[in-house]
Amino acid sequence: MDIPYVRGRVALQAHVGLPEGTVEEEYARNGFFGRYAHLYRKNAPVGWSRIEGPLKPRAYDLRRLPAVPGYLGGRRSILENADVRLHLATVTEPMPYLFRNADADELLFVHEGAGRFESDFGALAYRPGDYLLVPRGTAHRLAPSSPTTLLVVEAFSEVSFPDRGMLGQHALFDPAVVKVPSPDEPSTLPALPGGEFELKIQREGELTSVFYPFCPLDVVGWKGTLAVQQLNVADIRPVSSDRYHLPPSAHSTFVMHNAVVCTFLPRPLENGDPSALKVPFYHSNIDFDEVLFYHAGEFFSRAGISPGMLTFHPQGIHHGPQRAAEARARSATRTNEIAVMLDTKRPLRAGKDAAPAELADYWKSWRTTEETQGR
Repeated sequence: MDIPYVRGRVALQAHVGLPEGTVEEEYARNGFFGRYAHLYRKNAPVGWSRIEGPLKPRAYDLRRLPAVPGYLGGRRSILENADVRLHLATVTEPMPYLFRNADADELLFVHEGAGRFESDFGALAYRPGDYLLVPRGTAHRLAPSSPTTLLVVEAFSEVSFPDRGMLGQHALFDPAVVKVPSPDEPSTLPALPGGEFELKIQREGELTSVFYPFCPLDVVGWKGTLAVQQLNVADIRPVSSDRYHLPPSAHSTFVMHNAVVCTFLPRPLENGDPSALKVPFYHSNIDFDEVLFYHAGEFFSRAGISPGMLTFHPQGIHHGPQRAAEARARSATRTNEIAVMLDTKRPLRAGKDAAPAELADYWKSWRTTEETQGR
């Protein structure tokens, strides 16, 4: 049995009615599902004056990275660990080959652009805000009608939708809105000059090219429970509470081994109780690294963030709302943001292409003067 101890000045309801002159920190195991403590501090735990060493909040402006066309050759490695790899990819022309990832499921998030996604299961039209879940071993290609920028999560385990629990199976999004391809139209992949069709296969990080005298996307029908799946953020209906700030896990969209992907969308803020927090509470990631990719809108918990930027908050160091964002949220009634969050249990490390995009002074963005510390 977990017994909640109460000592000193506290808020009896988490995130509501904080004691005068304090800030709240959530200190918890296993994300927001394990044992916990709420610590009420005089000063924000992010009010540091200096950080010496590699552990610090990081931010990347991915718009700074040179656009290297190509679904595979143009992938820029941003963050990675033993469970997932996070890339940014730019595709400007229809792929002249097919690709099959034998190492990982792939979750593609369309940040910019539109076009046609072709696979063993058939074709889908894609647009900004689409998630495309590609099971490991699926041959596929993109044929963009406009330059396409993708956030790519390679997951070395099966990716699936989360259990909605007491919310019911139709919460967040009805399963009926999830689209799957149909092999109604043939692939538009042209033959190579010699009449062959190329399939590139990734296995243990290496590529092998297999050539066919016919297009391998030749399926005329399929049935079953495994397929490419498409979900657009416009079809997600986020849960919210009028009097309580829900944890990020309430917005989970995909789950995999040791990682979860959440989607933050426009939603009402906590307007039913003037003492309820409207911005994320301070917390130190004990068991998860946290990554946020900003897709569209205005980001209410951070100042100086624009679409195409990414923040990385590693385990062991605090983060939470900036003071400017906290003040702005007091009069706000709803959010107007679309962001994709990747949380991982294993620590992430920067990929080989991330350095040019890093904003070196990001960790300073929480610093406060003595006059503004505390409430």
